[in-house]
Amino acid sequence: MKNTKVLRALFASAAIVAVGESALASDWGSYEGITVEAKLIGGQQYEGLYGRIADWEAATGAKVDIISKKSHFEIDKEIKSDMAAGTTKWCVGSNHSSFAPQYEGLYVNLNDHVSKDDVAGFVGGNINASTVGGELLMLPRAQFDVSVLYYLKSNYEDADKAAAFKAEYGYDLAVPDTWDQVKDQAIFFADPPNFYGTQYAGKDEAIVGRFYEMVVAEGGNYLDENNKPIFNSDAGQRALQWFVDLYAAKAVPAGTTSYVWDDLGQGFASGTIALNLDWPGWAGFFNDPESSKAAGNVGVAVQPKGTATRTGWSGHHGFSVTNDCANKDAAVSLVQFLTSEESQLAESAGGSLPTRTSVWEANVAAAKAGDDPFRAESLAAFAEGAKYAFAVPPIPEWGETTNIVFPELQAAIVGDKTVKEALDDAAAEVDELMRESGYY
Repeated sequence: MKNTKVLRALFASAAIVAVGESALASDWGSYEGITVEAKLIGGQQYEGLYGRIADWEAATGAKVDIISKKSHFEIDKEIKSDMAAGTTKWCVGSNHSSFAPQYEGLYVNLNDHVSKDDVAGFVGGNINASTVGGELLMLPRAQFDVSVLYYLKSNYEDADKAAAFKAEYGYDLAVPDTWDQVKDQAIFFADPPNFYGTQYAGKDEAIVGRFYEMVVAEGGNYLDENNKPIFNSDAGQRALQWFVDLYAAKAVPAGTTSYVWDDLGQGFASGTIALNLDWPGWAGFFNDPESSKAAGNVGVAVQPKGTATRTGWSGHHGFSVTNDCANKDAAVSLVQFLTSEESQLAESAGGSLPTRTSVWEANVAAAKAGDDPFRAESLAAFAEGAKYAFAVPPIPEWGETTNIVFPELQAAIVGDKTVKEALDDAAAEVDELMRESGYY
């Protein structure tokens, strides 16, 4: 099996074929003496792309000053603070399809700055989700997110475990296809504090998004057609009970209620987590022996299903340009560079999913030509998983609702409230927010 470095070299070769010219040979403009200030999301799966910024600087004569690099939750808080204070003269910001509707008036309409031909190179659904009120507020990077199931293969190759599991649960041990099976297996595999059956992000939008997709998988929804909260339903109670049961059984780490994405990635890479629902950007990291103790033992399967459908909370990352930027042309050039075919080929080599049609095609061709079973398995799982993808409600209040809901979910998980109490309390507060926002 090829390691990550070899795979990146393979994708670099594919880039020459697919794109026909290198980033340095492309015409990104001349911006000698200009400095572009940027606020970018940080995290292992996002950092590789930023190494290419030096190429843009060499090509244009400009400099990039990354003035903030934090998780998207922290970047979101910082950006909102900047908007309130009127300090938005920085130029480029990381954005996300789930966050974009909140930033009214902050970012330029990129339709006025980017050619139609360039926009047409992106997957149509990603462009639609990047458009708010008819304005294209960001260009998508190679970070289309829908989660599938990573698992340690060795757990399914152990005859003694298989026999013990069947004796206890009454069915054969196999890679789980339902969330009930995930719960059974997570409890079975767990051996705290040395090994855990699974894990989940337990705070901020992360836990609410996971809860949201589990509600949908159980046949419910977060809001109705009038944006009235309906997650305190039977489906919502079944969804939240899943999280509660795993925590009570100590099948997840005790700190899971404080986890977000980097914590989960490092956790699975430590080799101490059996089953992990996670994003595509982690695939290369998980199977790289230089970064992961699980390397060589990682399987990838389509995300499990509830009683109604498979989970599929999704979205994508991108880059935006502020209206207050003094050098919009340079900023747009940087955003185009970071979302170009060359950049997407480089970024997706680590396992993340591209948002350009040509790069999807190049990825598939490279996986076949490279004879890399793990890469092919990952692409197949994410291609299947993407069929079930759905976004969060496209309203500015989404983020505010998550700030209301996540403490209530945590209260149920740790046993401070019953599942019904937590959901009813959260729904009452969200209902008040939606009424004040004028939805009904």
